[in-house]
Amino acid sequence: MKQAGSILVVDDNPDILIAARLLLKQHYQVVKTTDNPFDIEGIIKSHTIEVILLDMNFTQDAISGKEGFYWLKKIIAQDPRIVVLLMTAYSDIQLAVDAIKAGASDFIAKPWQNEQLLGAVTAAFAHAQDKQKVDKLTRQTQGLNQALSQSKKSATFDFLGQSAAMQQVFSTIQKAAQTDANILICGESGTGKELAAQAIHQASLRHENPLISLDMGAISGNIFESELFGHKKGAFTDAKTDKVGRFELAHGGSLFLDELGNLPLAQQATLLAALQNRQVTPVGGTKPIDVDIRLICATNDNLTDAVNEERFRQDLLYRINTIEIRIPPLRERIDDIPLLVNYYLKHYAQKYKRELSINASDMDALCQYPWPGNVRELAHAIERAVILSDADTLDIGTVVGQTPKLESPQANTSQSTTEYDTFDLEILERRAVHAALKHYQGNVSHAAKALGLTRGAMYRRLEKYDL
Repeated sequence: MKQAGSILVVDDNPDILIAARLLLKQHYQVVKTTDNPFDIEGIIKSHTIEVILLDMNFTQDAISGKEGFYWLKKIIAQDPRIVVLLMTAYSDIQLAVDAIKAGASDFIAKPWQNEQLLGAVTAAFAHAQDKQKVDKLTRQTQGLNQALSQSKKSATFDFLGQSAAMQQVFSTIQKAAQTDANILICGESGTGKELAAQAIHQASLRHENPLISLDMGAISGNIFESELFGHKKGAFTDAKTDKVGRFELAHGGSLFLDELGNLPLAQQATLLAALQNRQVTPVGGTKPIDVDIRLICATNDNLTDAVNEERFRQDLLYRINTIEIRIPPLRERIDDIPLLVNYYLKHYAQKYKRELSINASDMDALCQYPWPGNVRELAHAIERAVILSDADTLDIGTVVGQTPKLESPQANTSQSTTEYDTFDLEILERRAVHAALKHYQGNVSHAAKALGLTRGAMYRRLEKYDL
């Protein structure tokens, strides 16, 4: 049975090439030959070569071996993972020593004994595999450090809640985390979907392995496959080295794909194939890599509506949401606001070396604020208030705008009803759409939901009213 492996034989003697090919092809799957050393670079670029048998003397220099040393250095510079065996008919001990010092794995004298050549090639392939393992481990370590560093920067808070709505979320997480079921986390922007993903991973059987995250809304189409599946050196202009993709980095652990609703349809098909096959192939590579991941996805989009509007593949939706967890907006978990305010107040007071408290009436006022930006808005608002407060008590005017106190719902009901300057429905609709967009800071999904529209209907009105 032939062994997996690819070898290139470079010699200007056609008889040597024929003899080497006839011998080696009995034992290895891929055996390539060339009589021109200038072909080496192109062959390495277009094929995965692990071992090269390289003649030291070509027609320009029949004795000294200088040409062999020259091409040896070129090969090592192009791909240091390739193992090179030098061979020559003009051998001596010093030449062999110099060859090893220059980076060759071994030195073969011609004519060779078949057993001797096969033994040297077998050792060379073992050396090549060791090199590949070390190189892969180095790249994985670098990729993991970078990915984990990004995760620490993006999510450093606890996933908190004591309301009935959040207790239900925690219960679902505990049940689902113990399985390898794919999980889809839904919720408005700022509700804490990334924190939920971290909680799922920490409660899972994979918690000792990494959680690798990728924001799908932040990667452009031309680097999508490189980010997810990795790439080989030379696969495209900027591919200076091999890169390990997020799937491979997450092997044995969890892969978190945030903002999945932003993924274009063509890339959805590519992602679906990887999930179904549980294999990925790096860009520019030929060998698929088996991956064992637990998939967690998140979106602030309504993917069911997206399927109906043909913006999202139904088969991909089925694949990713074995379990669906909805993180409620802050307005649906008002009981959690005091807990969150105190948590972030303590956190930022320590960060900025302040001693601050908040009085009960101001806490009540914060509980009445609608928090359209959810927990993220609350955290940023508390941080701003800690920085800007002059006294020892938190100034909530810096939290919810410049108004020092929020009006109660009872106060709002006593105000006079709005006087309309027109009853033209198109004008009123345009104003409503514009107001919703402004309120939700341009977030079309949130504005559409507030208006009772589908995302597609919202886009039609944006086009109609040139907004």
